[in-house]
Amino acid sequence: MQTRNRIFDDLSQLMTNAMGVAQGAKDEAETAMKSMLDRWLADRDFVTREEFDAVRAMAQKAREENEALKARLDALEAAKD
Repeated sequence: MQTRNRIFDDLSQLMTNAMGVAQGAKDEAETAMKSMLDRWLADRDFVTREEFDAVRAMAQKAREENEALKARLDALEAAKD
């Protein structure tokens, strides 16, 4: 009876160790995949959301200034005629 318990204990320990190795392999694979994806994205020259929003705000401001200048120019031309 004692040998049966020892076999089950050894089998249980083996399975526990195998799960630990599998978890470690999973973590390592996730880290490698994230690193590879980060490098791929960096090579593509993508912009961050913050950069995109900043450029969009600058374009909006330039558009508004352009419209204001056009309105001023139209008013000056109308006054000249």
